[in-house]
Amino acid sequence: MGSALASPLQIETYNAAVELVERNLPERATHPAFIDEYRTLTYAQLSAAVDRAAGALTALGIHAEQRIAVALLDTVDFPTVFLGAIKAGIVPIAINTLFSAGDYAYMLTDSRAKAIVVSAELLPKMQEAIAAAHWSGPIIVSDPGATGTHGFPELQTVLASATPLAAAYPTHADDPCFWLYSSGSTGRPKGTVHAQTSMMQTAELFAQAVLGFNRDDVVFSAAKLFFAYGLGNALSFPLSVGATSVLFSGRVTPDVVFKTIAAHSPTIFCAVPTLFAACLVHPDLPASSAHSLRLCTSAGEVLPQDIGNRWTGRTGVEIIDGIGSTEMLHIFVSNRPGDVVYGTTGVPVPGYEARIIDEFGGVAAQGEVGELEVRGPTAALHYWNNREKSRHTFAGEWTRTGDKFFVDERGRYVYCGRTDDMLKVSGIWVSPSEVESALISHEAVLECAVIGCADENELIKPKAFVILKPGVRAEPQLEEALKAHVKALLAPYKYPRWLAFVDELPKTATGKIQRHILRAREESGG
Repeated sequence: MGSALASPLQIETYNAAVELVERNLPERATHPAFIDEYRTLTYAQLSAAVDRAAGALTALGIHAEQRIAVALLDTVDFPTVFLGAIKAGIVPIAINTLFSAGDYAYMLTDSRAKAIVVSAELLPKMQEAIAAAHWSGPIIVSDPGATGTHGFPELQTVLASATPLAAAYPTHADDPCFWLYSSGSTGRPKGTVHAQTSMMQTAELFAQAVLGFNRDDVVFSAAKLFFAYGLGNALSFPLSVGATSVLFSGRVTPDVVFKTIAAHSPTIFCAVPTLFAACLVHPDLPASSAHSLRLCTSAGEVLPQDIGNRWTGRTGVEIIDGIGSTEMLHIFVSNRPGDVVYGTTGVPVPGYEARIIDEFGGVAAQGEVGELEVRGPTAALHYWNNREKSRHTFAGEWTRTGDKFFVDERGRYVYCGRTDDMLKVSGIWVSPSEVESALISHEAVLECAVIGCADENELIKPKAFVILKPGVRAEPQLEEALKAHVKALLAPYKYPRWLAFVDELPKTATGKIQRHILRAREESGG
């Protein structure tokens, strides 16, 4: 007697590219989705370009769940390729365009990427990485400047001849969607694997519910698309509501910011504290009556209270400071429009929970410094090929951030620094960011970083590395004035015992200060 096999379990499909792009059609078909220095893509044109990119990648023989390296500057080619890959079920890896050839070689080997889509400007560095990694596979070059001298297939030509892939690959909600490599500030970059639903969830929970993103917004993000913060700001957030994103392929300076404000009238500007500080000392910073901004956002590093206050005082616009991570994809603790307290990171974003863990593994008391842990729906699936660090960071439902915080009497989270950066002075924890914020509030200081150094008795004390504002001279009396300034604002034991005036600070490719490099230089006598 025979028996019929039961039908397979039907699992609902979910494809992030479909969710982000096709929700805007046909209603927003003629509305600009992306604007760069070369082109504008309407939502209808974006949809067509994504379908062609999906078809082109499939025609190369790249299969669903395989990976491609996307090393693209911020032009409309990035969302075209990134979303096209996702629509085809292929996993794009957004590569930091500021990484070294050695980093690229490591990532090509680690990820086993089957193809590379790279901006012409980055091609020499990528070719060096390819040789070092002994990598082989298709290479497509994005060349909006149309130099045509690189000898590889050009993206626009490939797209023009591709057969569009209209039907999305039937991915599921928990399938891997894309990777972001961590900045590698504490070692090799880690391939952070995100699920199909994560981009839309960050858009709904933070961009829409907290920031109030809407279809009338025009967004300009100085943070680049390869960066988790920038990917949300400039891609998933505006697409989720049918808004417009303005892209810029080069380095974003104050001049670029002001020109973009004048040319495109953005309503939302997303940056990092260093750029806000540079804009504040620029003579062309627009007054509150000379721009269209309704809010700004900051992440990547703690926003000093003085910079926030001065920005709002000069422009009339709040900076919504928050903390996110590559592992959680975007912001999970944040201030709110109309409820900004500079000097704090705010409160958990609805949909996320946060807690502070003390050195014994228990939940810290109010006011006690400990490590921030967070749980929410956008936690990465894991680190690729790194079981040990995956198990440490993704501890069940909770994700360890490596950031030190405390909760103040108002229930607001206050950042103290990375766990490895905290100092113990006279037996008491000292936050480098607190000392840095005090220094930055002095009119002579543009940027600074604080680390711990041993004195003649081998006791740890703060040392500050200071970049002065243009036109300010490093003189002995200024050093004493800065020390006195910190003593007047903080408990006396927190003031920097030594100051070094420098021209630049070591930073990761995403702009975070690398205090461990400063510590290593001090330990080596450099």
